[in-house]
Amino acid sequence: MAASTPAAATPAQAASPSNSPASSTASDQDFALVNQTGVTIDKLYVAPHDSDDWEEDILGADTLANGETLEIKFHRAEKAPIWDLRIEDKQGNSIEWENLNLLEISKVTLTYKDGKATAQTE
Repeated sequence: MAASTPAAATPAQAASPSNSPASSTASDQDFALVNQTGVTIDKLYVAPHDSDDWEEDILGADTLANGETLEIKFHRAEKAPIWDLRIEDKQGNSIEWENLNLLEISKVTLTYKDGKATAQTE
């Protein structure tokens, strides 16, 4: 993926009642994910907080390089407000963030410095 062209992903297809492809109409949970971790994100999972399963990697065969932004789009019928986020690098190291209220967040910037991962929300 080119850093200048945001990619679109639809993490909530499996969680949506209709299980149909995402609509072009924006959902209240849509947000931009900015990778400022210093490493390439190899896998990305976004799941409702009350789910027991991470579902599928929404990046698929793609990756999200440091400095890149990914526009994450939800199915317009999706209603869950609270979501969890998991990233993995190519070595399988993972970091999780829980209880993200995506009804109140339009941008999440992930950072990793001095052994500490943070998610700044806007």
